Amino acid sequence: MDVNEFRKYGREMVDYIADYIENIRERTVVHGVQPGYMKELLPDEAPQKGENFSDIMKDIEKIIMPGITHWHSPNFHGYFAAGNSFPSILGDMLSDAIGCIGFSWATSPACTELEVITTDWLGRMIGLPKEFLHSDHGPGGGVIQSTASETVFLCMLAARNKIVNQIKAKNPHMDEMEIIAKLVGYTSDQANSSVPRSGMLGAVRMVKLQTDNTFSLNGVTLREAIEEDKKNGFIPFFLCASLGTTGTCAFDDLETLGPICKEHGIWLHVDAAYAGSAFVCPEFRKYMKGIEYAETLSTNPHKWMLIAFDCSVMWIKNSSYLVDAFNVDPIYLRHENEGRVPDYRHWQIPLGRRFRSLKLWFTLRAYGVEGIQQYIRRHCELAKEFERLILDDGRFEVVAETVMGLVCFKLKGDTILSEKLLEEIMATGKIYIIPAIVRDLYFLRLAICAERTTSEDIRRSFEVIKRATDRVMSMHFVIEGKHKPTIDIDISPLRLHGSCDEDEETSGTNGNHIGDVSPLR
Repeated sequence: MDVNEFRKYGREMVDYIADYIENIRERTVVHGVQPGYMKELLPDEAPQKGENFSDIMKDIEKIIMPGITHWHSPNFHGYFAAGNSFPSILGDMLSDAIGCIGFSWATSPACTELEVITTDWLGRMIGLPKEFLHSDHGPGGGVIQSTASETVFLCMLAARNKIVNQIKAKNPHMDEMEIIAKLVGYTSDQANSSVPRSGMLGAVRMVKLQTDNTFSLNGVTLREAIEEDKKNGFIPFFLCASLGTTGTCAFDDLETLGPICKEHGIWLHVDAAYAGSAFVCPEFRKYMKGIEYAETLSTNPHKWMLIAFDCSVMWIKNSSYLVDAFNVDPIYLRHENEGRVPDYRHWQIPLGRRFRSLKLWFTLRAYGVEGIQQYIRRHCELAKEFERLILDDGRFEVVAETVMGLVCFKLKGDTILSEKLLEEIMATGKIYIIPAIVRDLYFLRLAICAERTTSEDIRRSFEVIKRATDRVMSMHFVIEGKHKPTIDIDISPLRLHGSCDEDEETSGTNGNHIGDVSPLR
């Protein structure tokens, strides 16, 4: 492809993308294919000679689109929002064209410096303390990672390195593996599955602690666990708290957890993958009270801030802990300005990195703080609208407080009714929602996901659910002869203080039941 063909087909592709997004509401949100469908449409081997790109363009609708679930459709309500916008797409286009690998400042200064500036912008937007920012010339600052899952692992490794070095300094005779064998980290029974997985990958014991009736972890439970583990010879070193859990969008109590972490020298990492974007709105910042106790915080603009995947931002108060843990500095990576600016290869697990701050810069400038606030508030209003429709119907109950853009609900009565309801909804192909299980309580989740979702879309989605409910209840009458009585569900906390090998109510799967509902981490 020469430059003239690139101009031609580039324009065609932009037109195709614009039409796709503009008319996405008209597409059936759920794919209708079976495993292996594409093998029948493509040859077994790559073509020996290059093909005309116009033929490739024709095959997008024929081969690719039949196997797509349309995440940016207003009829998609599964998982959490998957960010996207035209400015973000343009940012990725330019990043791909420049193609720099920004592992150090010297390789392309703009790649590093724009990331420093935009992560500071974003940190101020969500109200972070100045210790988390680059701009005060302290050891803190922000960095763009690929996912929140990677960030949890990164922070856990940095915390492990820090505590091992501290203990070895006092006890030079102790072997590193002997110390690691005694380490214990904590998270809640509602945390994303990436947290216990990070413990598994990092060879440390990760303990899930019970949450209260609002699915929130508090300091009383943490203190009890620490005291018990210390008594048994373990070394508490890490806590991953959640602001906006994957199952129900619950918020751990940082105001009580933070002082305990400070008292015991425990690294507090705050996972705000979804809800962190909402802190751009001052009315939601009450949920981040106590953030000053955190060592690290991460949020995913690629979820709820209109940025295309991947763009997960992490802030740290003292970047030297990352550098100490990951610094391998051969001569061919060094440059004369080392120490004056961040070399982000020391702040992450991979060496290479893309120019991801371009799409963040484009989007924040195109929408402005007010535009982002308006978008998030609108999603929250639509969630409340759906909640009112559900409650006014009378056949449903809401199983967790609707705080942001997520509604958790179930049919009153036996679990089988909600399971059948999901089957009926998905069989229509008109909307996409998923289930979750929290402490044996099965429910359905409806998340407001697409930028262009309207009140009319929400009412239309509710009508799909309502008609599916009519069919389920009709079948129930036929089978049972009458409605079964509503069952009172006991959602009192379970004792889950144990190893990460215990049953994972919020992070495993059980047939069609999805517990961990945040794949874009």
